[in-house]
Amino acid sequence: MATVEMSFTPLPAHVRTARLVATAVARRSGVDEALLDEVRLAVGEACSRAVEAHQEHCPGEPVRVALTGAGGRFEVVVTDHVAANNGTGTAQPGGTAGQQGPPATAGPTGPLPVVPSELGLAVIEGLADDVEIARTKAGVIIRMSWPSAGPDLASRGERA
Repeated sequence: MATVEMSFTPLPAHVRTARLVATAVARRSGVDEALLDEVRLAVGEACSRAVEAHQEHCPGEPVRVALTGAGGRFEVVVTDHVAANNGTGTAQPGGTAGQQGPPATAGPTGPLPVVPSELGLAVIEGLADDVEIARTKAGVIIRMSWPSAGPDLASRGERA
């Protein structure tokens, strides 16, 4: 199967579209139906994280997603383009997440707890079969994959 690539402006509303496209491509690639919710959730977390980083640091740059189903694996790569030296506490090479997060804000009973901005990475690692997180000079790349049931539908001549 050829790679499906998409890019979108960093708006939360577009995360839903990314989840729907990822689910459709995963299904077409032969990912088991029982894993589709995990694909949908992991892609949503990765895209939401990228959208949040883009909105804060580079709102004019699109978030990029590539989806490939080949060789018995379905792979999703979400790339943000937030420069590595922006101090956001994003992932380090090897999948280690920083612990910086937004400052605490006051709630009705006092300060709200600070939620690390990389909590979503832990969720992704729990949902995907295989996860690689890399920081480059251009931004953070999250590569996730799941097993698929063999050759994709396109190689068998079937249509969606």
